[in-house]
Amino acid sequence: MGYSLSRLEIEPEVCDGEGNSFHEIGDNLRRPNKPLNCFDHEIAHLTNLKSRPNENLIRNVPGRGALPVSTVKMLASREGNYSGLGRFSSADCRHILSRYLPINGPWVVDQMSSRAYVSQFSADGSLFVASFQGSNIRIYDVDGGWKFKKNILARSLRWTITDTCLSPNQRSLVYASMSPIVHIVNIGSSSMESYANITEIHEGLDFSAYGDRGYAFGIFSIKYSTDGRELVAGSSDDSIYVYDLEANKLSLRISAHMSDVNTVCFADESGHLVYSGSDDTYCKVWDRRCFNTREKPAGVLVGHIEGITFIDSRGDGRYFISNGKDQAIKLWDIRKMSSNETSHCSSLSFRNYDWDYRWMDYHGRAQHLKHPNDQSVTTYRGHSVLRTLIRCYFSPEHSTGQKYIYTGSNDSWVYIYDLVTGALVAVLKYHRSTVRDCSWHPSYPMLVSSSWDGEVVKWEFSASGENKVPGMKTRVRRRHPN
Repeated sequence: MGYSLSRLEIEPEVCDGEGNSFHEIGDNLRRPNKPLNCFDHEIAHLTNLKSRPNENLIRNVPGRGALPVSTVKMLASREGNYSGLGRFSSADCRHILSRYLPINGPWVVDQMSSRAYVSQFSADGSLFVASFQGSNIRIYDVDGGWKFKKNILARSLRWTITDTCLSPNQRSLVYASMSPIVHIVNIGSSSMESYANITEIHEGLDFSAYGDRGYAFGIFSIKYSTDGRELVAGSSDDSIYVYDLEANKLSLRISAHMSDVNTVCFADESGHLVYSGSDDTYCKVWDRRCFNTREKPAGVLVGHIEGITFIDSRGDGRYFISNGKDQAIKLWDIRKMSSNETSHCSSLSFRNYDWDYRWMDYHGRAQHLKHPNDQSVTTYRGHSVLRTLIRCYFSPEHSTGQKYIYTGSNDSWVYIYDLVTGALVAVLKYHRSTVRDCSWHPSYPMLVSSSWDGEVVKWEFSASGENKVPGMKTRVRRRHPN
């Protein structure tokens, strides 16, 4: 079950904006040795403004000046037209909705006999995609009551499905594995079972660069451009690839990092800036407009002392978060980036221990290490980033004003942090194995988590406070190989 600080028992809070030490307090969570509100930065003010009620409303309701304002008082103020608008503003709506966290449940969406690796809502929330190591990609009609829509059996799978991405028009889906061949499939057909080149065409796109035909590497991360004309991918050969879908050919390969490129994403809707994260511990910013003239990043950000597993953009072309194998999420402002990584010492240069996150626990001596040139805005700790490339995200802008960040964890829980204070506001406990991915609905207080236990479950805000798993399938106890 899940729980929230504002509704149930108080749990420890997490914030590390200045490299503060932490001490163990149980359940492997940590409390900072200083009060919250530990960073004063432009993003803190921007986030608060997105979900701050109208000033006239704050001044006129009983208990004036106190935040948050209760839903009842917000409704009463609207009826009294205290704001002078005659309606709720977008910030008013976010102020109300952001208080209703998706902590109740869970309700089982699906259960498979293999590990779940990827789970994502479509941009409008009408579809949900879940991908499993056993080659299944399952699509659900969210607006149709979570009705099963299509099962795609991945073609030429190597190890697992590492990433999937829906096209901007939601008509096609691209999927990748530990192979240079990426496949694209039409999801708009009426067929519920999609078998490669039997019931439907799974077109193979070869990302092998010009002279490297047959060279084996894997794709860890793949994203559609905002116009749907290109694919950008991060790979195990330290490179970023760009594939031109209209010309049906690879258009660019950049030797971007010194190790695996685990994650790529676009900075905003313009599609001009791309963020990348790698096992070399660096986050890099790339300008698409300069890809063909210079193969150097627009800037580099340092601060993690272990590899980066995932990056999510705030969507404003300025801020993003990264999940790291140093067991931390970091918040970044690209205006603090350096011109290149050579101006900073590598985190690996002062690390005096050998460690592999795939099968080892994080080294105790490393818990309090801090990069001497850390450029991040602040750091969030409490979750566990082990065994696989665990993902983290900003909460939706429409319903929460991106007030929270959330992440899966190797300890089988989902963690939700307050972006500004660093407080751990909710922990969702249900799964029996690593939660690699999770996704918050863009409009509703609903979050779906997927785990290596094979289950995909839905968390919601329930006014009745129900916590149950209806129609629970018989659990199959499984042992997974490393």
